[in-house]
Amino acid sequence: MKKAISIVIAVICCLSSWAEELKISGVYQGENVYVMNPFVASGTGYTVTGVIVNGTATTDDINSSAFEIDLSKFELTKGDKVEIVIKHHESSTPKIVNPEVLKPQSTFNVSTIKVVNDSKLTWTTNGESGSLPFIVEQFRWNKWIKVATVDGKGTPGSNNYSTEVNVTSGYNRFRVKQIDYTRKPRYGKEVKHRSMKAEISYAFVKPFNEITFSAETMYELYNSKGVLIEKGLGTKINTTKLGPDSYYLNFDTKTEVLKKK
Repeated sequence: MKKAISIVIAVICCLSSWAEELKISGVYQGENVYVMNPFVASGTGYTVTGVIVNGTATTDDINSSAFEIDLSKFELTKGDKVEIVIKHHESSTPKIVNPEVLKPQSTFNVSTIKVVNDSKLTWTTNGESGSLPFIVEQFRWNKWIKVATVDGKGTPGSNNYSTEVNVTSGYNRFRVKQIDYTRKPRYGKEVKHRSMKAEISYAFVKPFNEITFSAETMYELYNSKGVLIEKGLGTKINTTKLGPDSYYLNFDTKTEVLKKK
């Protein structure tokens, strides 16, 4: 009886030593995954006991100190989701050498982009290979500023997007970009749009307690040291808490200098 119990315990211990899993998920980018495969603590054999990709066991040779998970065998298309489960002994842990190959990459191309009815930016892309947000930028006050974020679909075919925008009077410029794990932005082509909206004016009542605009506008307010005090979209700014200083006000297409004594 004692011998039987000992065998059961040994089997349980053996199974538990294989129970660890290392998981990684992402999107297929046309590249394979490489794994460093250390020895188990006892020094007899390697730690990895099996590899599963999207629920299917691989046939890759895992009996070496480093091996390749060949994703090309799974008939994947760029942008397809991938989940890899690496089963291993608990005494040592394998290491994925190039996890970045499963991270979404910015590969989009903008085929069309336009402003519709002075209120909406629309664009069409192709060639996406992973879902990343599109950052919408507008050129205002001699700089590009972020005005919206739209989730990317991540599929390689034709994808359509749109977002509400606030145009200025006169000429406008818009563009979209993505930033992937490399931290390098990828830009689409920009669009220029002429709006017939009337120029927006401003006024303030001394002692400079409020700034009012003739129509709704995006605005920025900086102090004399270049520190951003407030920004937003509206028809007025409450300035009662501002101390004496010179202030720079960006709105519509203009920049004005205001003084509070």
